[in-house]
Amino acid sequence: MRIVLPLMHRRRHPLAQALSLVLGLIVIGVLMVFGLVMAGVLMVGGAMWLVWRQWKQHARVAKPAASKARDPEVLEGEYVVIRHHSRPVAH
Repeated sequence: MRIVLPLMHRRRHPLAQALSLVLGLIVIGVLMVFGLVMAGVLMVGGAMWLVWRQWKQHARVAKPAASKARDPEVLEGEYVVIRHHSRPVAH
């Protein structure tokens, strides 16, 4: 069984060719404008989301200011130095 596809014939009339070219350019232009609008909406929405997240995080950090017993930038821990006589030990 063979599959035969119909051939796409070029329109021979110059007015039909010009009309299809203009129609194609209009479709491409509409798609580009739609893409730019969607990119703008995503950028504005993302910026608003970041601002909201920062505002919420700032509000959460500002509340427990009275109970600030430790400096959050100081790391605490216990360290043990392991020395080997012939060579350093890798952990």
